[in-house]
Amino acid sequence: MQAQNPDTIKHREIGFTEPHPDPRQADTAALVLNGVEGIIDVCIHAGNSNIICVSYDLNVISLSLIEAFLIEVGFHLDNSLLYKLKRALYYFTEENQRDSLAVTRDQDHNTRDVFMRNYRCKVHGCRDARPEYWRKYL
Repeated sequence: MQAQNPDTIKHREIGFTEPHPDPRQADTAALVLNGVEGIIDVCIHAGNSNIICVSYDLNVISLSLIEAFLIEVGFHLDNSLLYKLKRALYYFTEENQRDSLAVTRDQDHNTRDVFMRNYRCKVHGCRDARPEYWRKYL
């Protein structure tokens, strides 16, 4: 394992909104993110069970990729004004830092592939068991 640069290790909070079919979506999101390449630690916020604390290496993954994956999988992120402002600031600074570190855009696609492989391995109700040729008839 290579040594990590403390300047590229980021610690962020991701909030979730209440009206969701999964009442413990922060716990579920922590389980989904656990073990993904580039994510060092995921835990539930001590004071609020609708917030997860994520630590990740900016050389491998960014907050925008993490949140895009969570939205794509079906989680409802908190979109209050405070979260939107923080999110915009984090996205901007992380993009600039990744550019200065010469992190290539190809890594974004590799990270997406890792997320999709992880999602496909999870047991969930989003799969259609019918063969592709039967789906258009039913």
